[in-house]
Amino acid sequence: MSTSSTVDRAFRAALYDATDAGLDTGASLLAADPAADAELARRGEEFVATAWRRGWQPADVVRIVGRELDDVHVRLVSALIRAQGPHDDRPRGPRWQAQLDALSTEPAPRADRFSYVTAVLELYRLLLRLPALEPLDEAVTPSPGAGDRRPESRMLGRIRALLAKAEATGFPEEAEALSAKAQELMARHSVDEALLAARAPSAETPDACRIGVEPPYEQAKAVLLDAVAGANHCRAVWNEPLGFSTVVGFATDLEAVELLYTSLLVQATTAMTKAEAAQRAGGRKRTKTFRQSFLAAYAHRVGTRLAAAAESQVSDDLLPVLASRAVAVTDRTDRLFPETTTTRLRGVSDAAGWEEGARAADDAQVGTHPRLP
Repeated sequence: MSTSSTVDRAFRAALYDATDAGLDTGASLLAADPAADAELARRGEEFVATAWRRGWQPADVVRIVGRELDDVHVRLVSALIRAQGPHDDRPRGPRWQAQLDALSTEPAPRADRFSYVTAVLELYRLLLRLPALEPLDEAVTPSPGAGDRRPESRMLGRIRALLAKAEATGFPEEAEALSAKAQELMARHSVDEALLAARAPSAETPDACRIGVEPPYEQAKAVLLDAVAGANHCRAVWNEPLGFSTVVGFATDLEAVELLYTSLLVQATTAMTKAEAAQRAGGRKRTKTFRQSFLAAYAHRVGTRLAAAAESQVSDDLLPVLASRAVAVTDRTDRLFPETTTTRLRGVSDAAGWEEGARAADDAQVGTHPRLP
């Protein structure tokens, strides 16, 4: 029997039958035929290539595998993505390459052959059923003047490092100083980009990226991300079933959204943990409603602060370029998502959680942009 025939039989048993019995049958066939491994891997690369054609990107696939399966499957899919890379027939941009660079290089454990092929089939089951996503085609040809942006890229690296230190330190005063410095650099970076666009218009168009919105309390997190996106001249569309938001905006604004959202989420989690500890010290037991209400209030209040800061820092000379960019972002968003719906925030019923979340939001380091001269 050929190795291709073995794989075909295993797939018919395991991939198109969602039962455990079908999975066991397919795994038994593959476990008994080690010569089928090369064909099995080749078929896996085909599944990955199909995911790309259906609009998925490397980080998206790794994220959904991590949500639905286990660490061993994440390692397996990371290896498949790396193996498929040299055969990818489409030009990819820097964001795609960054996702490839972030892939895990840890090999999947192979305690026994049956367990290994079972995990492979479980992964392929998931890949086979991935729905089509909106294609986020990234520009791969640098626009005129893109070479001038190298210093800003280095600045973003400094901002990222400062925020990482602020989130890691156990000393509030040090965290505040590091956050303040990061915000100063972020504001300078944003202003420089806006002035560059105003003085030397280019062919740059809005880009898009997907940012994971992970459970628990993902609805409040999606609201927070939406607020951060709006304050940075971007639009966010949440895909609740698949656990991410698609953010549309110009490249430098997308980087700011990713950095600020991640930092605020860390700050919110830290503040929530402290507030909950104080509640427990007062005799209250930990509750899900407290955390849900805390994060909802935090997202609402931070959104208000961000919106006010963004509006107050716009000077007259920047209005035309911001208006032009807003039209371009809206147009790209509408083309990607011609039909969207609004969602009401659910599960906000804890007054103490809301008050603590609002207080933490008032203390959060959101940053402001200095006025242009």
